[in-house]
Amino acid sequence: MSPGELFRTLRRRWYVLVLAAVLAAAGALQVLRPTRTYVSTAIVVLKPPVTSNQPNQLANLQPPLAAVSFAAVEQLDSPDGEAELRAAGVVGTYRLIPRNSGTSVTPRYLIPSLQVQAEHTDAAAADRSVTQVVEVYGKHVADMQAEQKIPMAARMSVILLVPPAAVAQTSTKSRGLAGTALLALVTGVAGALWADQFLTGRSRRRRERADAGQREPDGSPVPVAAAAR
Repeated sequence: MSPGELFRTLRRRWYVLVLAAVLAAAGALQVLRPTRTYVSTAIVVLKPPVTSNQPNQLANLQPPLAAVSFAAVEQLDSPDGEAELRAAGVVGTYRLIPRNSGTSVTPRYLIPSLQVQAEHTDAAAADRSVTQVVEVYGKHVADMQAEQKIPMAARMSVILLVPPAAVAQTSTKSRGLAGTALLALVTGVAGALWADQFLTGRSRRRRERADAGQREPDGSPVPVAAAAR
């Protein structure tokens, strides 16, 4: 399709472009006046028990601790875990992210720390959700140790390394407007081309059916007088 044909097609289906422009204006309004959301973040660490050889728990973090922490995270990521968190009062969107303490050479989850995030339109609700997730996570860790009948003195414990703190989400409006405009342009042009092809094809089929109805069974044209009757 040449540029001239494209221009004529868009001019014929101008109403499709108008509809795309109206939708783009509605999207731009949402970009300019977005719903304010808050993200609350906390970091918890799974500590080993105090021993005579290593009284400093944070200096004795081992890979097996990270495996236990990850097992608890997998439980909470399951459908049953999600239902448990919702029942505990967690609202909005939440994430459990094991923090990687490795390097490009040893990319492993060695330190059993966990980053918990919750997103909500209310800052206090986001903080409460993070607190509830941390409590349920600690309960799962305790239950796993209780099932193994580990003595209390030898059990791991969960500490809150960084308390939850909600921060307002920020976005770049110029990028949002540019994306909305580009999406509207592509959608409008594609919609106009499709509508033109569809309507043109339908008109052609109508003409073909009309021409077929004005012919004799043997294929010869119907006389004008007979067609008028």
